[in-house]
Formats: sequence, structure tokens, C-alpha cells
Amino acid sequence: MTAIRLGAVGYLNARPLVYGLDQHSPFDLRYDVPSECARLLHGGDIDVGLIPSIEYLRGGPYSIAPDLAIASRGDVASVMLFTRKSIRDVRSIALDTSSRTSVALVRVLCARLFTIDPALESRGPDLADMLARADAALIIGDNALFPPADAAAIEKIDLGAAWTSLTGLPFVYAFWAGRPDALTPPDVHALQRARDEGVLRPEELAREYLAGTPQWHARGAEYLRDNIKYYLRDEERAGLTLFYQYAAELGLVERSGPLTFYAT
Repeated sequence: MTAIRLGAVGYLNARPLVYGLDQHSPFDLRYDVPSECARLLHGGDIDVGLIPSIEYLRGGPYSIAPDLAIASRGDVASVMLFTRKSIRDVRSIALDTSSRTSVALVRVLCARLFTIDPALESRGPDLADMLARADAALIIGDNALFPPADAAAIEKIDLGAAWTSLTGLPFVYAFWAGRPDALTPPDVHALQRARDEGVLRPEELAREYLAGTPQWHARGAEYLRDNIKYYLRDEERAGLTLFYQYAAELGLVERSGPLTFYAT
């Protein structure tokens, strides 16, 4: 049987979704940053990827693995806008090149919540460098969750909280998606079982992932347990559909489009 080439995100927040998958023969698992997962899927170098949600509309057609996501309702803690000024006075934002969905989310929030029209520049996730060149910086993933100590005095805006404040809905950052024939129902069930097992082990996964930084273990486990949600249900779908509508209205994608799922 040919292994399914599965592209996962290497951040802490993805660990519950991939729990034990490296021991299952149907999957050949690799880890990358979110933007690279999208590039690999669009290029046909993986069969299914844990892709930024905005990328579902930029390739394909793709199908989505049902009821599996990286989402939040309110504070997400790992998608942050660090700013040297009041958000109303921000005129430039440096954007983490690791991200695609969060970049689109920044643009939606600037238009609909912050009511600003800043200049945007993509840069590597070096907070000091980004803030030396722009009024604010978008940082995602582990770099946002565990920022450098000198970032403590900088104002931080949690974009998950900002989205829920604007819409009253959860925000969906990523999900498993791939070619329509890439996953059979047993494959989908294997991904769902991995999630079901992984969400029960926040302390274990945080200890393993943050083995070299024991001072972060408790915060990492709290993040997995309280900030990140791993389901794609009615409210998450509603939030995702609204995000796609707003993104299309800003010209960030050509269409908003329906959600298509693998069979279970």
C-alpha cells in the first residue's frame, strides 16, 4: 500500500492532531511551517496537508478532513500583533513569513475592527528586527507563545480574541485538506483517533515538545488544554465561512466557495 504523504505543522499546537501518526503505516509524516505546508500541497509534493485555512481557496479543488482543525474561541495566545503604538496609530505592520491565514486575518481586522490601512511588509519572525522597521509585527506559533523577555513592555493584541470580539465566532487557523481522492473513510477515522488521543495528553505533549525548556512546560500544557480547540463543528464552520466572505470582499481570494469534506 502506498503511504499517504502527510504534511503537518511543526508547532506545538499541532501535536495533538498528529499523536501517534508516525507509527501508522498509512501515513508518511513530515513537519514544516504553515506556509510551506500550503506550498507543498499546491505543488503536489504531499497528498494531504495541515494547511492554513485561507489556502483552501487558493488551490485544489481540495477536500477537508471532517471535524478536525486548529481553532480558538477568544484568546489563542499564539497569533499575536506586537505593537509599539496604539493600534489606531499604526501605519505599518511587518508580517511573519511563516503565516498565510494570520496575514489575511490581520488585513480583515485592520479593515473591519481596527479601521486602519497600514503598509504591510513580509519579514522573517525576528521581533526586534520587525519592530525596528514597522510600527507593529505579526508573530505566530511558538515565537508568539514564548516571546523574548524584552517583548514584555510591548503592547500585544491577541488576534483570536480580536476576531471573536468582532464576530462572536471561533476562528479556524488550519485543517487537514488534500486531493479529493487522498483519504478513505478509514484514513479519516485514523486522523480523528489521533486527535482524540492527543487532546487527552496536554502535559505529556508539552513536556516532550519543550523538553529543553522545562520552565515553559506548564504554559505549553495550559495552551494546548485551554486556548486551542481541535474540532470543526457548526460554530467553527460558521466562523470559517464568514472569514472567507470577508477575505473575498477584500480581494484576498477570488471566491469564498463552499466547504467540501471527505466521506466518513
